Amino acid sequence: MRTEDPLHVRLLRLLRDEGAASRAELGDRLEMPRPRLLAELDRLVALGYVSEAGLAASRGGRRSTLVELSPHLRFAAVDLGASSMDVEVVNGRLEPVAAYAEPADIRSGPKLILQRVNELLDKAKVDGAYERLDAVGIGVPGPVSFRDGVPVSPPIMPGWDRFPVRELLTREHGCPAVVDNDVNIMAIGERHGGVAHSVDDFLFVKIGTGIGCGIYLSGEVYRGTDGCAGDIGHIQVDSHGPMCSCGNVGCLEALFSGAALAKDATVAARAGVSPALAERLAANGTVTALDVAEGAVEGDVTCIQLIRDGGRRVGGVLAGLVSFTNPSMIVIGGGLAQLGHILLAEIRSVVYRRSLPLATGNLPVVLSELGPRAGVAGAAVLASDVAFGEAS
Repeated sequence: MRTEDPLHVRLLRLLRDEGAASRAELGDRLEMPRPRLLAELDRLVALGYVSEAGLAASRGGRRSTLVELSPHLRFAAVDLGASSMDVEVVNGRLEPVAAYAEPADIRSGPKLILQRVNELLDKAKVDGAYERLDAVGIGVPGPVSFRDGVPVSPPIMPGWDRFPVRELLTREHGCPAVVDNDVNIMAIGERHGGVAHSVDDFLFVKIGTGIGCGIYLSGEVYRGTDGCAGDIGHIQVDSHGPMCSCGNVGCLEALFSGAALAKDATVAARAGVSPALAERLAANGTVTALDVAEGAVEGDVTCIQLIRDGGRRVGGVLAGLVSFTNPSMIVIGGGLAQLGHILLAEIRSVVYRRSLPLATGNLPVVLSELGPRAGVAGAAVLASDVAFGEAS
């Protein structure tokens, strides 16, 4: 919790993260004079953010009254991927009260995608999940101007450049909205309720259709001047490598991502060097990253090697980042995290071997604890933060 935040934001976050508390407990936690705290609580009750929650357990003497976030608070959380969307409505404690997940092609453009998001949120309203939304948080798979609430030149999102996502959602739902990069919201979710809980300096690496990195420094997401910090998928790792979606050659993402792995697996299946992949290609007509993961579990040597090659490339990029930022943890998430411990072991091996010993002496490299929920969890945190900021 950041000391520079206004009292009302710190108070609302405390109730969000810790649950109902007595006025005395809140005063102790916030180190706030009781008259000022009571005045702020009265104001937040009047605004509908806080309500009374019954009596605290007796500790001898008069039982104190608990306060909590209003049970009517609702935030929408949206995680858009290259090929999927996850939409949740959560309460003030960020617990889901409605959830939807479905395939979606981000290349179909902002109007169609956001229309579908709105349809799912309308369905949640009809089903009784909320009467009104207090804020909307959304993550998209490309660079974002966090200040302006728009995607900026996203390589895999044709038609989205400078599209007014925040403005459209604000207008549609009559509440504040916030837009961020998908890997940033995953990092925020993992810090709030996952394996990186309360870790102030860590890297969250999303390996999926693309590759990106959420950067936490001193307890804050570092987005960079223009919102594109952490776009590690477009770091060149092979000057003679394949063409990337960004127009350059040999980017990490072009060599190891969901699409790149499926392409390499198809080549291996057709060449007959992988019985597991050849069998799946014959049965389904295509092979996917999931087929590689299953083949590796079965002991297929080619599948294991494909995963190790990818892990080596990711590890090489992360080794440079570790020497540069000296994080206290690296979290691996995204769809290709399902490749599991073969991938993780290779990344660890390269990072530990190629980074400075001082930077890796106590550096856990771990899989995401929240898995596919990391994005919506982070979008919910962002939505609540923007709503709490409005309570002034």
